[in-house]
Formats: sequence, C-alpha cells, structure tokens
Amino acid sequence: MTHRTISNVSPSELPEQAAALLADGYRLALVSAQDEAKGFGVAYLFTAASPDRRTELRLRLPPEEPAVPSLASLSFPAGRFEREMRDLYGITPFDHPLPRRLVRHHHWPRGWYPMRANAGPPPSFGDPEGPYPFVTVEGAGVYEIPVGPVHAGLIEPGHFRFSVVGETIIKLKARLWFVHKGIEKLFEGRHPADGLQLAERVSGDTTVGHALAYCLAIEEATGTPVAPDVQRGRAMLLELERLYNHITDLGALCNDVAHGILHSHAGRVREQLLRINTQVTGHRLLRGGVIPGGVALRGLPDPDVLADIGADVAEIVELALGHTVVADRFTGSAILTGQAARDLGTLGYVARASGLDLDARRDHPFTDLGPFPVATRTSGDVLARFQIRAEEIATSIALIARLVNDLSPGDVNRPVSGGVSSGVGIIEGWRGTIAHRVQLADDGTLARVKIVDPSFFNWPALPVALDGAIVPDFPLVNKSFNLSYAGNDL
Repeated sequence: MTHRTISNVSPSELPEQAAALLADGYRLALVSAQDEAKGFGVAYLFTAASPDRRTELRLRLPPEEPAVPSLASLSFPAGRFEREMRDLYGITPFDHPLPRRLVRHHHWPRGWYPMRANAGPPPSFGDPEGPYPFVTVEGAGVYEIPVGPVHAGLIEPGHFRFSVVGETIIKLKARLWFVHKGIEKLFEGRHPADGLQLAERVSGDTTVGHALAYCLAIEEATGTPVAPDVQRGRAMLLELERLYNHITDLGALCNDVAHGILHSHAGRVREQLLRINTQVTGHRLLRGGVIPGGVALRGLPDPDVLADIGADVAEIVELALGHTVVADRFTGSAILTGQAARDLGTLGYVARASGLDLDARRDHPFTDLGPFPVATRTSGDVLARFQIRAEEIATSIALIARLVNDLSPGDVNRPVSGGVSSGVGIIEGWRGTIAHRVQLADDGTLARVKIVDPSFFNWPALPVALDGAIVPDFPLVNKSFNLSYAGNDL
C-alpha cells in the first residue's frame, strides 16, 4: 500500500525538513517547479521503501525574484534539480556551490526562461557568456581529446572532453542538453489522455516505462481505479521492454571488445523479442500497450518460447564470459564504487552493479509480482553491469511466465476523468527508476508534467567511473552505462 503525504513548508523550513527525510532513508526523486497565478510552486518529492512511502514538500514563491535555499550540500541530485529549475524557470537556489548553467547552454539569452507562462517566443540566440569554461589542461604530456557533440552513429548529441596523459583518462567532462526539446512544455493544456503519445516518446527505447509512469500519475491525480489484471498486463509489458533492451546491450558490449559473432547472435535474439512485441501490442517497441486507465493486448507471449530465448541468452553469456579477452576487458574496467554510486544517487543496473539494492518493482510496487530476486554485484565494473543485465533477463522471463497465467488478450479501458489534483507514478524501467509527476488544472487539463528518467541521475556517474580508465575503453564503458540523451535532454 502506497503512503503519500503532502506538506506545505516555507523556504526557510525546507532544509531542515529535507535533511530529516534524507536521514530517515528517503531519497530525492524529483523536483518540479510550476508557474502559478500568483508566483511559483515547487514540489520536492522524496521516496522511501519498506513500506512504499512518498512525501512531497511544497513551497510557494513570489513572482518577483523567486528563490529557494539550496539543498546541494545535503543531496547531489538536489543540486542538479536546482540548476535545472533555475535555467528553465529563473528560480534561484541561493548558496548553491556550483551556480553555473546546467540545461541552458551559453548561447541561450540571459533572462529568458522557457518554462514560464509569459516566456513568449525565444529571442535571438547568440553567445552572451562566451564559450563554456572547461577546465584548462596543463602539464607535461597532458592533452585533450574532444568527442562530439555530433557522433558517427544515430545517437543524439553529447560532447565529451577527455583530459589525458598517454592513454589514461585523468578527467572527463560530459556536456549534454544540446537538444532541449521542451517536451514538458508540450504537455501543458492537453487532456490527460492526449499526453500519452508524448509520454511514449520521451525516450524511444523506454516506451512502456514512461507511458506507465505517466498513466499511474494520471490515475492517481484523477482517482481512477485500475483493475488488478490491468496492472499485471502492464507489468508484463514492462518486462518485455526490459528483455529486448538488455539483450541488445549484452550484444553491444561483446561487440565493443571485438566479439562480433556474439553481437550477431544477440541481434538475432533481439529480433525474436521485437516480433513478440508486435504480436502482443502491434508495435515492435510496444507502443499502444499501456493506456490511461487500462491496457491493450493483441496477444500474449508464449512462456515456452521465452524459456527457449532465456536458454539462448544464457549460452551467449557463458560464451562471452568464457572468452579470456572478453573477461579481461570487462573485469576491473571503470569501477564505480558503492559509496560513489550512493553519493551520486545512481539508479537501475548501474546502482545494483555497485552494490545498491534498489528496484522499484519491489520498493514502489504498482502490482503484486510475488517474490523475485533482485540481482546485485559489488565490483561496480563493466563485468558487473553485464552480469546484472544477464540475471535480470532470466528474472523477467520468469515473471512474464507467472503473469500470463492470469491474463487474456483484449482491451481493458477505464476512461480517466474528474479530479483536480496531482499524482505521482514510479516504476522500474529497464534503465532504472522512472518518476512522473502531474498537476491538473481546474478544467482537468494538464497544468504541469515533470519527468525524471534514470539517466538524469546516472550521467554524472560515468565520468567518475572513467577516472583512471584508458581512452580505448571509453566506448565499452559508455555502453555498459548506456544512458539516454533523449530522456535527459527533455
């Protein structure tokens, strides 16, 4: 049973209240600002497990010079949420230890905050603050390697600047937000059902994850009950999404150490799973399966077929780790310690590979999955991130086999309507925990949708893990994290 509490606090009370929640085992999952008639509202969502608890601290700020005390000294993610909020709303986090821009690049004009209701069309962009202040590289034998933001593949833009001695990386700076799509702004004013297609497209490989988090938030905000069989169908779709993405990563990691044959076999398995997705929802990426108030299933996966796929994946994993070159490249590469993972607030397989026992399927359940193992490792290296994926594939197949016993094909739909409230949806996407918070306007339309993909939490961990690694390992390490640009650059 989810327990959600909402407390209205003043800015001066915020640090003490936040510190108490963090000390009690909560984590800061989301910060959402909102333009209101008489100023701004800010909601800080803290979550904890065993039992599932969600606590919101809400503030009201004046329209002129809005400011909040920074929580960056208490929580690393809080400092990044605050910088994002300042860039998009002009709400200043005072006493922030790193006050420079995060989302808005230096060519964005000063004083224009695109999420404000009165922002209007964007003014002319230029270069008002000069080039980004990268750390100056100095010393004998030290040099820089700039990579991106435009890449050779189909990925979205991101700039990586390596400071290197020989082949050893002594510092990496990742610059993101080259494609700020304004997707949260696009939700505003829509009917809740009309926001689904946007939610499905937040990050293309996470259709079910973002659609489900959005629908759960809408259903809580409108007080829409959802039948247990609907929730089980949604859980099945979430595991199907986890399967095809994890096997893709296993193959790509093998390919990055030149084991192309296993990459091809992983691609063969991925294609099998994508065809199963089409049979289940009519779409290879599972679009249209999760709908507000319901689920739409054209068919169900065959547990025997999935069991065969599981055996196939297990053989691929055994061949990979039994190869001395693969094992050598994976083992000890780009270690993210448990303490660093905890301090940075990492989520998903990145966190679990570093020993953090986190999984929203268990910690913030939307349906009863029964007991299942949560895979963890403590080495925090590429090998651990590979092994976590492999074990989660086996778990997902077992969960799907359990879920389909109580499901039938067809559409189950309860229209959402009514309610002028807020709601939160939390699920364990294949990359990690996804959180959506929605606020409805008086007419029932969407006033605010705040989205947090796990990549927002995990991107800062990549440079930390690469400290002391070698440049040729960057593609391998980057793939072991496999973070989303689209889910981050909203």
